[in-house]
Amino acid sequence: MKAYQVLPITSFLKAGANYTHHDKYIEFTIDKISEAIKANAYYFNEPEWAEEYLTYCHRSDSFKRRWLAAIGSWDDKIVVDIGCGPGNIYATLKGKPKLLIGIDVAPKSLELANDLGYTSVLADATSLPFISGFADVVTLNAALHHCENMGAVLAEAARLVKPGGILITDHDPQLSAWDYQGIAKLLWNSRKLIYRITGRGFHKTQSQQFWGLACEIHHKPGHGVSNALFSDTLEPLGFHVSVFPHNHELGEEVLAGKKGLPELKYQLGNLLSGRNPYANASALSLMCLAKKSA
Repeated sequence: MKAYQVLPITSFLKAGANYTHHDKYIEFTIDKISEAIKANAYYFNEPEWAEEYLTYCHRSDSFKRRWLAAIGSWDDKIVVDIGCGPGNIYATLKGKPKLLIGIDVAPKSLELANDLGYTSVLADATSLPFISGFADVVTLNAALHHCENMGAVLAEAARLVKPGGILITDHDPQLSAWDYQGIAKLLWNSRKLIYRITGRGFHKTQSQQFWGLACEIHHKPGHGVSNALFSDTLEPLGFHVSVFPHNHELGEEVLAGKKGLPELKYQLGNLLSGRNPYANASALSLMCLAKKSA
């Protein structure tokens, strides 16, 4: 099912922005290819891996209910999905945006997103080719922790939001919850060996596991997003910021302040690190819902 799109993307490009048309996506030159861009481009450009991600990740009923509660309706709105991958958000939420732009660095994923209804764009998320203030909704789902400079990507995403529009991020690891210490950190560092022995984990091969971990730049102890990242970045830009900690398994209840319970292994990780596993600071992810002042 394709999105209902009536606006040409060229209406919203910066003056002088040069691009190359491919069959299913538009490519803007990336001046600096960082290690994060290389890893993400490799992982999400592998057809089998991209299709698995589209099929299995961020497709649950709880994800759908949480995001629909945050967005409301995006019908007849201009939506920009940064780090869209193969198109998981639209594949899950459906609806009829007026224009649905998906931005990523992996051609194969952009082709899959295009098949779903995205106008697919290959570009650097820290330097986007779009004018400021044209989007009703800007989304970053499980995207920030794949970027080397999370603050720069967040600020660039915020630049696209029109007055009265919203910016939504979700499913990035919370810094305080993933800052494992002592035995918990040793177990985390041993996870590759544990996965190999037990055969557990999302990835089917060592190569897939290697590149999957390589592209998650800030998904490790001592890394992640925080309340301060969102407030310090977005509030000076004119946004009212609300942050909701959660453990992935709840829907609209998250916006009412409920977190849900983490899996046992994450409870143990926080206990072994000397923290209350049920505190807000121990929730696995933060959802940020920011509205730009009209």
